[in-house]
Amino acid sequence: MSHPSYLIAAISNSGQAPETSYRQLQNAAACPSAPYGEMFKLEVPSLMVGTLDSLMNLSDDLGKTDSLIESIVRKVEKSSIELAGKKATELTVGGVPSTRYIQQFAWDYAKFPNRRPLKELVSLVAGGVAAIDEELKQLSNSYGEKQVALQDAKRRKGGNLLSVDLNDVLDEKIVRGLQIHDTEYLKTVFVACGKTQREGFEKEIYNMGGELVGYGGPDWANNPSGLGKSQNFGSQIDRHGKKGSPVVPGSLQKVMEDNDSILYTITVLRSMYEAGYYEGKEFVQGTKINLLEGFAKALREKRYVVRENFTFDPSQGGKAAMKLEQLQVEVDNMRSGLTRWCKTHYGEAFVAWMHIKVIRVFVESVLRYGLPVDFTAVLYKMTVGKEKLLVGALDKTFGENKSKEEDLDDEEEYHDFVLIKFDP
Repeated sequence: MSHPSYLIAAISNSGQAPETSYRQLQNAAACPSAPYGEMFKLEVPSLMVGTLDSLMNLSDDLGKTDSLIESIVRKVEKSSIELAGKKATELTVGGVPSTRYIQQFAWDYAKFPNRRPLKELVSLVAGGVAAIDEELKQLSNSYGEKQVALQDAKRRKGGNLLSVDLNDVLDEKIVRGLQIHDTEYLKTVFVACGKTQREGFEKEIYNMGGELVGYGGPDWANNPSGLGKSQNFGSQIDRHGKKGSPVVPGSLQKVMEDNDSILYTITVLRSMYEAGYYEGKEFVQGTKINLLEGFAKALREKRYVVRENFTFDPSQGGKAAMKLEQLQVEVDNMRSGLTRWCKTHYGEAFVAWMHIKVIRVFVESVLRYGLPVDFTAVLYKMTVGKEKLLVGALDKTFGENKSKEEDLDDEEEYHDFVLIKFDP
């Protein structure tokens, strides 16, 4: 949403009445003969001056503070527009449009006491806006995380057999027709693949994880005389002399398919025991090796999807839809809450921004015109495309003559009066 641009100008009264200065500022750039903008009085309170050094240091810091607060105001405004979408309405400051607040500005003495040292006053203003920025980050992160969870739930709900919650597509009749093992030694796992992978999957499944299981042992069939002798079993035998897949032969079962994918079950060895052994006189206990993790990794390397940790539970059917609905409600509520938060805190941040502008006018005027404090400040609402004409008119009225050489040497635009731009 576009807003008009403003210029804040301040000139020294030089002993004359403030009303005279006001008329001079009006005649310079906001009258029928110089129609470059609309002019409004700007109330600048009597603030504590302090020392010249403190003012100079503060002047340098105020520009940075001004830019920082502006960025936070923009951030809150952008968040509000993105949340509201096409329903976005103009944000207000204290219940009125920002333009009216600027043009009718009055210092908030209760919130920002004018008799506090200037450095403390600036810290007070900036600290409130920094807190708004931090809270916005936290709220935006929480909202973003909830949106990600919602999108993930939608993907699972509307996905194929590679990602959908299997409790939503399987029923008791289908499961009763399957041989499912879950014992100390065997485990039936669900595996999904794309239809284009079907031929390769069914061809290679019984060789998958072929390096995982050691089937070596004593050859009692060809050497029955060694049956029962200690050197023919336990740690004396290289179990991995002969390796193979943990898949139980003949255990592949097709469960179902959809337009894109196929779901299978396969039964595998759950674990393998590595025999214990003696180190000197001390016996080292044997260990069990989990084969499921290695088998799942081998499948993933071939881009097959292992539906790990799935256990059929008929009571869970439809719960994914309920979870999706609940997440949608939570996201909608968070969006509404964050939208209301932005509307409220936009006004607070904008008020702080305007007060920083006024503090800048005060500091720059004291540094330029000296003490006692005696200057008049006004606000120009610039006519579109007339900024250069307005500034030129002010330079002509209040500026001192400078040579062209001096103008060229200036690294930054300089004026013989205080001039601060304000683009809300």
